[in-house]
Amino acid sequence: MNCLGSPLRLTCRIFLSFSLFSIAATAQMALSVQNVDFGNVQIGSSLIVPMTVTNNGKSNLTISQVIISGTGFAFVGPNLPITLAPRQGTALSVSFAPQTSTSVSGGVSVSYSGYWGGHNAAHFGSATAALSGTGAGSAYLSAPSSMNLGSIQVGSSQTQTLTVLNTGASSLSISAATISGSGFTISGLTFPYSLAAGASTNLYVTFLPTTSGTDNAALTLVSNASDPSVSVALTGSATSTSGTLGVTPGSMSFGNVTIGTTQTQNGSVTANGGSVTLTSTSSNNSAFTIGGLTLPVTLAAGQSVPFTVSFAPTTSSTVSANISFFTGNSGSVSETANGSGATTQHTVGLSWDGSTSPSITGYNVYRATSASGPYSRINSSLDASLSYSDSTVQSGQTYYYATTALDSAGAESSYSNEVQVVVPFP
Repeated sequence: MNCLGSPLRLTCRIFLSFSLFSIAATAQMALSVQNVDFGNVQIGSSLIVPMTVTNNGKSNLTISQVIISGTGFAFVGPNLPITLAPRQGTALSVSFAPQTSTSVSGGVSVSYSGYWGGHNAAHFGSATAALSGTGAGSAYLSAPSSMNLGSIQVGSSQTQTLTVLNTGASSLSISAATISGSGFTISGLTFPYSLAAGASTNLYVTFLPTTSGTDNAALTLVSNASDPSVSVALTGSATSTSGTLGVTPGSMSFGNVTIGTTQTQNGSVTANGGSVTLTSTSSNNSAFTIGGLTLPVTLAAGQSVPFTVSFAPTTSSTVSANISFFTGNSGSVSETANGSGATTQHTVGLSWDGSTSPSITGYNVYRATSASGPYSRINSSLDASLSYSDSTVQSGQTYYYATTALDSAGAESSYSNEVQVVVPFP
Protein backbone atom coordinates (compact mmCIF):
# COMPACT_ATOMS: atom_id res chain seq x y z
CA MET A 1 0.00 0.00 0.00
CA ASN A 2 1.27 3.52 -0.89
CA CYS A 3 0.99 5.64 2.23
CA LEU A 4 2.52 8.81 0.73
CA GLY A 5 0.04 11.70 0.65
CA SER A 6 -2.34 9.57 2.64
CA PRO A 7 -3.46 10.08 6.25
CA LEU A 8 -2.51 6.43 6.77
CA ARG A 9 1.16 7.39 6.37
CA LEU A 10 1.02 9.22 9.74
CA THR A 11 -0.46 6.15 11.35
CA CYS A 12 2.36 4.00 10.02
CA ARG A 13 4.93 6.40 11.32
CA ILE A 14 3.32 6.56 14.76
CA PHE A 15 3.30 2.76 15.05
CA LEU A 16 6.92 2.56 13.93
CA SER A 17 7.98 5.27 16.36
CA PHE A 18 6.23 3.49 19.26
CA SER A 19 8.01 0.24 18.46
CA LEU A 20 11.40 1.95 18.43
CA PHE A 21 10.56 3.65 21.73
CA SER A 22 9.81 0.26 23.44
CA ILE A 23 13.16 -1.15 22.37
CA ALA A 24 14.92 1.97 23.58
CA ALA A 25 13.11 1.78 26.95
CA THR A 26 14.25 -1.81 27.50
CA ALA A 27 17.85 -0.84 26.85
CA GLN A 28 17.59 2.15 29.15
CA MET A 29 16.64 0.06 32.27
CA ALA A 30 18.08 -3.41 33.04
CA LEU A 31 19.09 -4.86 36.44
CA SER A 32 20.69 -8.25 37.05
CA VAL A 33 20.69 -10.06 40.44
CA GLN A 34 23.03 -12.92 41.34
CA ASN A 35 21.66 -16.29 42.57
CA VAL A 36 23.05 -17.28 45.99
CA ASP A 37 23.75 -20.78 47.35
CA PHE A 38 24.68 -20.70 51.04
CA GLY A 39 25.79 -24.35 51.09
CA ASN A 40 25.77 -26.08 54.49
CA VAL A 41 25.12 -23.78 57.46
CA GLN A 42 25.17 -24.95 61.08
CA ILE A 43 21.76 -25.03 62.78
CA GLY A 44 21.69 -22.30 65.43
CA SER A 45 24.05 -20.03 63.49
CA SER A 46 23.60 -17.50 60.67
CA LEU A 47 25.65 -16.94 57.51
CA ILE A 48 25.64 -13.57 55.69
CA VAL A 49 26.56 -13.61 51.97
CA PRO A 50 26.88 -10.61 49.58
CA MET A 51 24.59 -10.81 46.56
CA THR A 52 25.83 -8.88 43.51
CA VAL A 53 23.35 -6.50 41.80
CA THR A 54 24.39 -4.78 38.55
CA ASN A 55 22.81 -1.94 36.53
CA ASN A 56 23.12 -3.16 32.94
CA GLY A 57 21.05 -0.28 31.45
CA LYS A 58 21.83 3.21 30.17
CA SER A 59 20.13 5.19 32.93
CA ASN A 60 20.60 5.57 36.64
CA LEU A 61 18.52 3.06 38.61
CA THR A 62 17.34 3.41 42.19
CA ILE A 63 16.78 0.22 44.26
CA SER A 64 13.89 0.91 46.61
CA GLN A 65 12.87 -2.47 48.05
CA VAL A 66 14.18 -6.02 48.56
CA ILE A 67 11.67 -8.77 49.33
CA ILE A 68 12.94 -12.18 50.58
CA SER A 69 10.98 -15.46 50.55
CA GLY A 70 11.88 -18.83 52.05
CA THR A 71 12.30 -20.04 55.65
CA GLY A 72 15.51 -18.85 57.28
CA PHE A 73 16.46 -16.25 54.63
CA ALA A 74 16.54 -12.52 55.39
CA PHE A 75 17.70 -9.23 53.84
CA VAL A 76 20.44 -7.67 55.99
CA GLY A 77 21.44 -4.44 54.22
CA PRO A 78 22.51 -1.90 53.25
CA ASN A 79 19.85 0.68 53.92
CA LEU A 80 17.67 1.56 50.94
CA PRO A 81 17.23 3.35 48.59
CA ILE A 82 20.49 2.89 46.63
CA THR A 83 21.15 4.52 43.25
CA LEU A 84 23.38 2.78 40.68
CA ALA A 85 24.90 4.49 37.66
CA PRO A 86 24.94 2.61 34.34
CA ARG A 87 27.26 -0.44 34.47
CA GLN A 88 27.68 0.04 38.23
CA GLY A 89 27.26 -2.86 40.65
CA THR A 90 26.80 -3.21 44.39
CA ALA A 91 26.38 -5.92 46.98
CA LEU A 92 23.16 -6.59 48.89
CA SER A 93 23.70 -8.71 52.01
CA VAL A 94 21.42 -11.70 52.54
CA SER A 95 21.54 -14.06 55.55
CA PHE A 96 20.57 -17.70 56.07
CA ALA A 97 19.77 -19.07 59.56
CA PRO A 98 18.53 -22.69 59.12
CA GLN A 99 16.03 -24.12 61.55
CA THR A 100 16.15 -27.77 60.49
CA SER A 101 18.72 -30.07 58.92
CA THR A 102 17.09 -29.99 55.48
CA SER A 103 17.64 -28.25 52.16
CA VAL A 104 15.73 -24.96 51.86
CA SER A 105 14.86 -22.91 48.75
CA GLY A 106 13.87 -19.26 48.63
CA GLY A 107 13.94 -16.22 46.43
CA VAL A 108 14.71 -12.50 46.32
CA SER A 109 12.82 -9.79 44.43
CA VAL A 110 14.54 -6.39 43.92
CA SER A 111 12.29 -3.44 43.02
CA TYR A 112 13.88 -0.47 41.21
CA SER A 113 13.02 2.64 39.18
CA GLY A 114 14.59 4.99 36.61
CA TYR A 115 13.85 8.38 34.98
CA TRP A 116 14.33 9.31 31.34
CA GLY A 117 12.44 10.34 28.21
CA GLY A 118 10.02 13.17 27.78
CA HIS A 119 9.34 15.09 30.97
CA ASN A 120 11.87 12.80 32.66
CA ALA A 121 9.17 10.13 33.20
CA ALA A 122 9.48 7.49 35.92
CA HIS A 123 9.80 3.85 34.92
CA PHE A 124 9.58 0.88 37.33
CA GLY A 125 10.81 -2.72 37.25
CA SER A 126 11.88 -5.69 39.34
CA ALA A 127 14.49 -8.42 39.10
CA THR A 128 14.55 -11.81 40.85
CA ALA A 129 17.10 -14.40 41.89
CA ALA A 130 17.08 -17.80 43.65
CA LEU A 131 18.30 -18.53 47.19
CA SER A 132 19.23 -21.98 48.51
CA GLY A 133 20.93 -23.52 51.52
CA THR A 134 21.07 -26.58 53.77
CA GLY A 135 20.83 -26.73 57.54
CA ALA A 136 23.58 -28.83 59.11
CA GLY A 137 23.61 -30.04 62.71
CA SER A 138 26.66 -31.01 64.71
CA ALA A 139 27.36 -34.70 65.27
CA TYR A 140 28.96 -35.94 68.50
CA LEU A 141 30.00 -39.54 69.17
CA SER A 142 29.61 -40.52 72.82
CA ALA A 143 30.93 -43.67 74.53
CA PRO A 144 31.82 -44.69 78.11
CA SER A 145 35.30 -43.55 79.11
CA SER A 146 36.21 -46.99 80.48
CA MET A 147 35.10 -50.63 80.59
CA ASN A 148 36.15 -53.27 83.12
CA LEU A 149 35.62 -56.83 81.94
CA GLY A 150 36.33 -58.27 85.38
CA SER A 151 38.44 -61.25 86.37
CA ILE A 152 38.17 -64.52 84.50
CA GLN A 153 40.09 -67.76 84.22
CA VAL A 154 42.87 -68.08 81.65
CA GLY A 155 41.51 -69.81 78.55
CA SER A 156 37.93 -68.54 79.07
CA SER A 157 36.38 -65.38 77.66
CA GLN A 158 34.12 -62.60 78.81
CA THR A 159 32.10 -60.36 76.45
CA GLN A 160 30.43 -57.08 77.33
CA THR A 161 28.33 -54.67 75.30
CA LEU A 162 29.66 -51.18 74.57
CA THR A 163 26.94 -48.73 73.53
CA VAL A 164 27.92 -45.69 71.45
CA LEU A 165 25.54 -42.77 70.85
CA ASN A 166 25.26 -39.89 68.42
CA THR A 167 24.25 -37.01 70.70
CA GLY A 168 24.34 -34.40 67.91
CA ALA A 169 21.77 -33.05 65.49
CA SER A 170 23.07 -34.68 62.28
CA SER A 171 24.19 -38.13 61.22
CA LEU A 172 27.79 -39.28 61.43
CA SER A 173 29.90 -42.09 59.99
CA ILE A 174 32.15 -44.31 62.12
CA SER A 175 35.05 -45.27 59.88
CA ALA A 176 37.07 -47.54 62.20
CA ALA A 177 37.36 -49.06 65.67
CA THR A 178 40.84 -50.19 66.74
CA ILE A 179 42.36 -51.66 69.90
CA SER A 180 45.88 -50.97 71.14
CA GLY A 181 46.90 -53.65 73.62
CA SER A 182 46.53 -57.42 73.96
CA GLY A 183 43.79 -59.67 75.27
CA PHE A 184 40.82 -57.79 73.78
CA THR A 185 38.86 -58.01 70.52
CA ILE A 186 35.85 -56.16 69.14
CA SER A 187 32.93 -57.25 66.97
CA GLY A 188 29.40 -56.30 66.03
CA LEU A 189 29.81 -53.53 63.42
CA THR A 190 30.89 -53.35 59.79
CA PHE A 191 32.72 -50.14 58.89
CA PRO A 192 32.03 -47.54 57.72
CA TYR A 193 28.88 -47.45 59.87
CA SER A 194 26.34 -44.62 59.60
CA LEU A 195 24.73 -43.45 62.85
CA ALA A 196 21.70 -41.15 62.65
CA ALA A 197 21.22 -38.15 64.94
CA GLY A 198 20.11 -39.31 68.39
CA ALA A 199 20.61 -42.98 67.52
CA SER A 200 22.77 -45.54 69.30
CA THR A 201 24.43 -48.82 68.37
CA ASN A 202 26.36 -51.59 70.10
CA LEU A 203 29.90 -52.91 69.86
CA TYR A 204 30.92 -56.11 71.61
CA VAL A 205 34.22 -56.19 73.48
CA THR A 206 35.64 -59.64 74.31
CA PHE A 207 38.36 -60.30 76.87
CA LEU A 208 40.30 -63.50 76.10
CA PRO A 209 43.43 -63.63 78.28
CA THR A 210 46.26 -66.04 77.55
CA THR A 211 48.26 -65.45 80.75
CA SER A 212 47.38 -64.61 84.31
CA GLY A 213 47.56 -60.99 85.42
CA THR A 214 45.97 -57.68 84.48
CA ASP A 215 45.56 -56.56 80.86
CA ASN A 216 44.97 -52.96 79.77
CA ALA A 217 44.13 -51.63 76.33
CA ALA A 218 42.53 -48.66 74.58
CA LEU A 219 39.64 -48.84 72.13
CA THR A 220 39.60 -45.91 69.67
CA LEU A 221 36.55 -44.99 67.58
CA VAL A 222 37.22 -42.82 64.52
CA SER A 223 34.39 -40.87 62.84
CA ASN A 224 33.58 -37.68 60.96
CA ALA A 225 31.86 -36.21 64.04
CA SER A 226 32.85 -32.96 65.69
CA ASP A 227 34.88 -35.11 68.08
CA PRO A 228 36.59 -37.30 65.44
CA SER A 229 38.36 -39.62 67.88
CA VAL A 230 36.79 -41.17 71.00
CA SER A 231 38.73 -43.52 73.30
CA VAL A 232 37.57 -46.14 75.80
CA ALA A 233 40.00 -47.54 78.38
CA LEU A 234 39.73 -51.35 78.65
CA THR A 235 40.89 -53.45 81.59
CA GLY A 236 40.57 -57.06 82.70
CA SER A 237 42.40 -59.58 84.84
CA ALA A 238 43.03 -63.30 84.46
CA THR A 239 43.69 -66.04 86.96
CA SER A 240 44.69 -69.66 86.60
CA THR A 241 42.46 -70.67 89.54
CA SER A 242 38.90 -71.76 88.81
CA GLY A 243 36.19 -70.18 90.94
CA THR A 244 33.25 -71.52 92.87
CA LEU A 245 29.59 -70.59 92.67
CA GLY A 246 27.62 -69.07 95.54
CA VAL A 247 23.86 -68.49 95.78
CA THR A 248 21.89 -65.87 97.72
CA PRO A 249 19.66 -66.32 99.64
CA GLY A 250 20.32 -69.81 100.96
CA SER A 251 16.59 -70.49 101.31
CA MET A 252 13.28 -69.01 100.22
CA SER A 253 10.00 -69.20 102.14
CA PHE A 254 6.86 -68.30 100.21
CA GLY A 255 4.38 -68.78 103.06
CA ASN A 256 0.74 -69.31 102.10
CA VAL A 257 0.00 -68.80 98.40
CA THR A 258 -3.52 -69.14 97.03
CA ILE A 259 -3.94 -72.14 94.75
CA GLY A 260 -4.15 -71.02 91.13
CA THR A 261 -1.89 -67.99 91.65
CA THR A 262 1.90 -67.54 91.45
CA GLN A 263 4.33 -65.76 93.76
CA THR A 264 7.93 -64.90 92.75
CA GLN A 265 11.07 -64.16 94.75
CA ASN A 266 14.50 -62.96 93.59
CA GLY A 267 17.99 -64.36 94.15
CA SER A 268 21.47 -64.19 92.63
CA VAL A 269 24.44 -66.45 91.96
CA THR A 270 28.02 -65.16 92.29
CA ALA A 271 31.43 -66.35 91.09
CA ASN A 272 33.91 -66.49 93.97
CA GLY A 273 37.70 -66.75 93.66
CA GLY A 274 37.76 -67.00 89.86
CA SER A 275 35.55 -67.22 86.81
CA VAL A 276 32.70 -69.74 86.71
CA THR A 277 30.53 -70.89 83.82
CA LEU A 278 26.94 -71.54 84.89
CA THR A 279 25.61 -74.25 82.58
CA SER A 280 22.22 -75.41 83.92
CA THR A 281 19.67 -75.25 86.75
CA SER A 282 17.07 -77.62 88.19
CA SER A 283 14.16 -77.84 90.63
CA ASN A 284 13.04 -81.16 92.08
CA ASN A 285 9.46 -79.95 92.55
CA SER A 286 7.38 -78.74 89.60
CA ALA A 287 5.56 -76.24 91.82
CA PHE A 288 8.82 -74.24 91.94
CA THR A 289 10.33 -72.95 88.68
CA ILE A 290 13.55 -71.02 87.97
CA GLY A 291 13.65 -68.04 85.59
CA GLY A 292 15.59 -64.94 84.63
CA LEU A 293 18.73 -66.70 83.35
CA THR A 294 20.07 -67.21 79.83
CA LEU A 295 22.42 -70.19 79.93
CA PRO A 296 25.24 -70.92 79.64
CA VAL A 297 26.76 -67.74 81.10
CA THR A 298 30.35 -67.13 82.24
CA LEU A 299 30.78 -65.06 85.40
CA ALA A 300 34.04 -63.28 86.13
CA ALA A 301 35.35 -63.45 89.67
CA GLY A 302 33.06 -61.36 91.87
CA GLN A 303 30.38 -61.03 89.20
CA SER A 304 26.75 -61.88 89.99
CA VAL A 305 23.68 -62.57 87.88
CA PRO A 306 20.08 -62.45 89.14
CA PHE A 307 17.47 -65.20 88.92
CA THR A 308 13.87 -65.73 90.02
CA VAL A 309 12.04 -68.63 91.67
CA SER A 310 8.25 -68.83 91.21
CA PHE A 311 5.88 -70.86 93.41
CA ALA A 312 2.53 -71.96 91.91
CA PRO A 313 0.81 -74.40 94.34
CA THR A 314 -1.74 -76.89 93.07
CA THR A 315 -2.73 -78.49 96.38
CA SER A 316 -3.56 -77.16 99.84
CA SER A 317 -0.46 -78.60 101.52
CA THR A 318 3.06 -77.52 102.45
CA VAL A 319 5.70 -78.44 99.86
CA SER A 320 9.44 -77.83 99.44
CA ALA A 321 12.10 -78.07 96.74
CA ASN A 322 15.84 -78.03 96.15
CA ILE A 323 16.86 -75.34 93.65
CA SER A 324 20.24 -76.29 92.12
CA PHE A 325 22.78 -74.47 89.91
CA PHE A 326 25.45 -76.42 87.98
CA THR A 327 28.83 -75.23 86.65
CA GLY A 328 30.98 -76.35 83.73
CA ASN A 329 33.56 -77.98 86.05
CA SER A 330 30.91 -80.33 87.51
CA GLY A 331 30.40 -78.15 90.57
CA SER A 332 27.02 -77.15 91.91
CA VAL A 333 25.32 -75.10 94.59
CA SER A 334 21.75 -75.37 95.94
CA GLU A 335 19.19 -73.52 97.98
CA THR A 336 15.88 -74.67 99.47
CA ALA A 337 12.41 -73.30 98.84
CA ASN A 338 9.12 -74.03 100.64
CA GLY A 339 5.55 -72.82 100.61
CA SER A 340 1.96 -73.83 101.27
CA GLY A 341 -1.04 -73.90 99.01
CA ALA A 342 -4.01 -71.99 100.38
CA THR A 343 -7.64 -71.95 99.32
CA THR A 344 -10.00 -69.03 99.28
CA GLN A 345 -12.30 -68.77 102.30
CA HIS A 346 -15.87 -69.09 101.00
CA THR A 347 -19.15 -68.38 102.77
CA VAL A 348 -22.53 -69.98 102.04
CA GLY A 349 -25.53 -67.68 102.60
CA LEU A 350 -28.83 -69.40 103.48
CA SER A 351 -32.36 -67.98 103.77
CA TRP A 352 -35.79 -69.55 104.12
CA ASP A 353 -39.48 -68.80 104.52
CA GLY A 354 -40.82 -68.69 108.06
CA SER A 355 -42.97 -71.49 109.49
CA THR A 356 -46.74 -70.96 109.52
CA SER A 357 -47.09 -72.85 112.81
CA PRO A 358 -48.00 -70.76 115.88
CA SER A 359 -45.60 -69.91 118.71
CA ILE A 360 -42.38 -70.41 116.68
CA THR A 361 -39.40 -69.10 118.66
CA GLY A 362 -36.53 -69.80 116.20
CA TYR A 363 -34.81 -72.14 113.81
CA ASN A 364 -31.89 -74.59 113.69
CA VAL A 365 -29.63 -75.08 110.64
CA TYR A 366 -28.31 -78.54 109.78
CA ARG A 367 -25.58 -79.58 107.30
CA ALA A 368 -24.44 -82.86 105.76
CA THR A 369 -21.83 -83.89 103.18
CA SER A 370 -24.16 -86.50 101.67
CA ALA A 371 -27.74 -86.25 100.50
CA SER A 372 -28.62 -89.16 102.76
CA GLY A 373 -27.01 -87.55 105.84
CA PRO A 374 -26.20 -87.69 108.60
CA TYR A 375 -27.00 -84.05 109.36
CA SER A 376 -25.31 -82.03 112.08
CA ARG A 377 -26.51 -78.77 113.58
CA ILE A 378 -24.13 -75.90 112.74
CA ASN A 379 -25.74 -72.93 114.54
CA SER A 380 -24.53 -72.54 118.14
CA SER A 381 -27.79 -70.98 119.34
CA LEU A 382 -31.35 -70.80 118.17
CA ASP A 383 -31.65 -68.50 115.15
CA ALA A 384 -34.62 -66.17 115.42
CA SER A 385 -34.06 -64.72 111.91
CA LEU A 386 -34.78 -66.31 108.56
CA SER A 387 -31.16 -66.43 107.33
CA TYR A 388 -27.78 -67.88 108.23
CA SER A 389 -24.16 -67.55 106.93
CA ASP A 390 -21.92 -70.62 106.99
CA SER A 391 -18.21 -69.62 106.81
CA THR A 392 -16.84 -73.02 107.84
CA VAL A 393 -17.03 -74.59 104.37
CA GLN A 394 -14.02 -75.85 102.43
CA SER A 395 -13.15 -75.17 98.79
CA GLY A 396 -14.24 -77.81 96.32
CA GLN A 397 -16.71 -79.54 98.73
CA THR A 398 -20.45 -80.25 98.26
CA TYR A 399 -22.83 -79.60 101.17
CA TYR A 400 -26.52 -80.28 101.88
CA TYR A 401 -28.55 -77.99 104.16
CA ALA A 402 -31.92 -78.23 105.93
CA THR A 403 -33.65 -76.26 108.71
CA THR A 404 -36.06 -77.06 111.56
CA ALA A 405 -38.42 -74.84 113.55
CA LEU A 406 -38.88 -74.81 117.36
CA ASP A 407 -42.00 -73.62 119.21
CA SER A 408 -42.27 -72.08 122.64
CA ALA A 409 -42.70 -75.51 124.23
CA GLY A 410 -39.35 -76.64 122.80
CA ALA A 411 -40.85 -78.98 120.25
CA GLU A 412 -38.77 -79.21 117.02
CA SER A 413 -40.22 -79.82 113.61
CA SER A 414 -38.91 -82.28 111.07
CA TYR A 415 -36.29 -81.22 108.45
CA SER A 416 -37.30 -78.78 105.79
CA ASN A 417 -36.63 -79.53 102.15
CA GLU A 418 -32.91 -80.15 101.39
CA VAL A 419 -30.65 -77.61 99.53
CA GLN A 420 -27.43 -78.63 97.77
CA VAL A 421 -24.47 -76.18 97.58
CA VAL A 422 -21.18 -76.76 95.66
CA VAL A 423 -18.32 -74.62 96.98
CA PRO A 424 -15.91 -73.56 94.18
CA PHE A 425 -12.20 -74.42 94.19
CA PRO A 426 -9.93 -72.96 95.34
